[in-house]
Amino acid sequence: MDEKKILEITGVSKSFSGVTVFSDFDFDVYAGEVHCICGENGAGKSTFIKILSGAYQPDGGEIVIDGEPVYGRLNPALSMEKGIQTIYQEHTLMLQLTVMENLFVGKEIVKRGVVDKKAMYYKTLEIFRSIGVEDINPLSIVRDLGTAQQKYVEIAKAFIKKAKIMIMDEPTASFSMHEIEQLLGVVKKLRDSGVGVIYISHHLEEIFDIADRVTVIRDGRKINTYKREDGLEEAVIIKDMVGRDASTFYSCESTQIGEVIFEVKDLSGPGVDNVSFKLRKGEILGVSGLVGAGRTEMAEVIFGKRRATAGQVIVNGREIKIKSPRDAINNGICMVTEDRQLTGLCVNQSLALNAMLSHSVKYNTKFMNPRNDFKKTSEFIEKLKVKCKGPAQQVKFLSGGNQQKIVFAKWFITDGEVFIFDEPTRGVDVGAKQDIYHLMVQLCKEGKGIIMISSDMPEVIAMSDRVIIMKDGKISAEVEKEEIDSETILDYALGGVLG
Repeated sequence: MDEKKILEITGVSKSFSGVTVFSDFDFDVYAGEVHCICGENGAGKSTFIKILSGAYQPDGGEIVIDGEPVYGRLNPALSMEKGIQTIYQEHTLMLQLTVMENLFVGKEIVKRGVVDKKAMYYKTLEIFRSIGVEDINPLSIVRDLGTAQQKYVEIAKAFIKKAKIMIMDEPTASFSMHEIEQLLGVVKKLRDSGVGVIYISHHLEEIFDIADRVTVIRDGRKINTYKREDGLEEAVIIKDMVGRDASTFYSCESTQIGEVIFEVKDLSGPGVDNVSFKLRKGEILGVSGLVGAGRTEMAEVIFGKRRATAGQVIVNGREIKIKSPRDAINNGICMVTEDRQLTGLCVNQSLALNAMLSHSVKYNTKFMNPRNDFKKTSEFIEKLKVKCKGPAQQVKFLSGGNQQKIVFAKWFITDGEVFIFDEPTRGVDVGAKQDIYHLMVQLCKEGKGIIMISSDMPEVIAMSDRVIIMKDGKISAEVEKEEIDSETILDYALGGVLG
């Protein structure tokens, strides 16, 4: 590791609508160093990336890049000019172009007024060789490459732009073991070439392989920074990542759990591999796991948004065939999606129209009945304590918590039996969370069954009667109520690193 500090962040904070999401954060990177960042989903890692890439302006603190203060001036163009390049989890390439064209777009090599494709071809080969990648043809179309190869193209593209600091956000998502090993080798070569690498990952085995230092973030704050030479301990880092006491967050009222009302057997589909579990009346079944573990994919296969390739779905002892969400709705399965604005609501329409959407699908209602719809919606506005001007108000003018309640109303009106909640309290305030938890308990008292997918560890611990933990599209463990705790869940989610 070089002794040259190329990035120094001191006391940086960021708030949205008065809510602090990133607070008093200190961080630095040296040339030729891999500085890894660990944290749970929602810990503040994405905010950190966006501040460094110039997408967000911090509210306070100092940012110094290569010895020059840039606070208040950092924007995406200046960030790239200063040598910060970000490799995001999702690819940002132009799939229809060749590898070479992706690397040199806007930076073509020109000789005597003509683009020198031969020079660009050999320069592309040279860059790939310098990072230890020998199997990519510069003339290949990017869409024809595998996921790992596309990631190497993005790294090579950053090299063309003379990256001094490379941020890598969960770079090995969907990689095989061989591809992970190859990518970690590339990261080591980047370090050896003098690049400062900020590597963000949930996978501790990767971090312990490449990290010179590890910083743990929790709730938008730095908890600790550890040096490799001082020893990196998995149990210590996991404790730093999850160190919140669920008992102070919410205490779930117990309900009577009855017979099995829903079951999946050997279910497979896109992103899901041979999943089996049962759900009982009055039960909240928590689903935990890291980003990319297959939790949402499983829900979408069950709900018919993704087509199952194998397995059975059984409701009240009867096998059903689900080829579309309509089939799921008709069989009493409801799904509150993760992104309420994109897939849960028509935000430019009224509360009444949104609330009655799923009811219209289930009962095949071809025409709206405004008087009846307004009356029914008003009943649920009162029942769910939605703060609004009435059923005619457009959804986009509601707060996040009240929008989420309208999503709930949309499904409650269908009188379903199985409710899949994907991140049910994401983006809502504490008061709205309490209301939503109360609604979930009420559903259980009515004999409904809930599958709750959540990245919020205290939420999973406090609300779940059982928890299944997913990894790589499979169920890695099932934990009963008395055994549910944050370290056990995270241990299974990471692949049993503590075991």
